[in-house]
Amino acid sequence: MKQLQTSIGKKIRELRIEAGLSQEAFADRAQIHRNHMGEIERGEVDVTLSLLMKVAQALDVKVSKLVQGIA
Repeated sequence: MKQLQTSIGKKIRELRIEAGLSQEAFADRAQIHRNHMGEIERGEVDVTLSLLMKVAQALDVKVSKLVQGIA
């Protein structure tokens, strides 16, 4: 399970950086506390579907893009 969390976190970080957003600005946009966003990107916490939807909306991508290539 830890590998899945880490992979999703890395994907979110990658897309955030591609979007040119700092972690703090992105967390504000997604309405997620910046400390929690750091935990997500480091793969320290499980993410819920509703959280993935918030992240996808903040990145202007589909949820499927966040999990694409992650097995």
